[in-house]
Amino acid sequence: MSVEAVLSYCFPEGLDADLDRHLDYWGWMMRGGADAGIVDRFAHLVPDAAEGALDDWAATPRGRLALILVLDQFPRSLYRDDPRAYATDPMALALAEDGIANGDFAALEHPWERTLFALPLVHAEGPDHAGRAALNERLALETLDMAPEVLKPAYAFCLAQSRRHRAVIDRFGRHPHRNDVLGRESTPDEAAYIADGTFPHQHAIDV
Repeated sequence: MSVEAVLSYCFPEGLDADLDRHLDYWGWMMRGGADAGIVDRFAHLVPDAAEGALDDWAATPRGRLALILVLDQFPRSLYRDDPRAYATDPMALALAEDGIANGDFAALEHPWERTLFALPLVHAEGPDHAGRAALNERLALETLDMAPEVLKPAYAFCLAQSRRHRAVIDRFGRHPHRNDVLGRESTPDEAAYIADGTFPHQHAIDV
C-alpha cells in the first residue's frame, strides 16, 4: 500500500471544483463516510505505522501527511468507541509538530491537506494542549487566507471548528467526550458538557 493510495482515497479528485463538492467532501470525512473504505482497504496500515514500519513515509511532505492520516484519522474509523481510537495520537502529533517545524506543512499546496495535517495538534491530549490548540487556530487562519476564493466559506468553517476545539481544551484541558471510552471520571462541569452534547466534531457544517 502506497502513500498515494492513502492520499487519493482521503483527498478524491475534484475538491477544487466548487463549494458544494467541497462541503460534501467535508461531510463525508466528518460523518464517518470514509469509514468503510478505511476498514476494507487500509486497516493493516495502522498497526504497521504504530510499529514504525512506515516511518520512511515521513521523508517527504506528502508522505508525512499520509502517515499522519494513518495514525490520526484511520484509528478513529477503525476503532470507534474504543480506546485504540486515540492510542496513536502521540505519534501523529510528533509527526505534525516536526512537519510544521521543518517546512513540510508549508510545502503542501492545498488547504484540505494542511487542515488534516494540523489536526493532531488538537486531537492529541497531553502537555501544552492549550498551546497546541492556539497554534492550530493560527494555522487554520493561514489556511483560510491561502484557500481559493470559491472555497473560503469552507475554510472559514474549519477556522471556526479550530476555535471550538480550542475553547473545549481551554476549558477542560482535555476532550471530555472521550471520558467514558477511556474509563475516566468526569468532573461535574465535564458531565454537564457531555450531557449537552455540543461537541466540535459533531458540529453542523454551516456555511
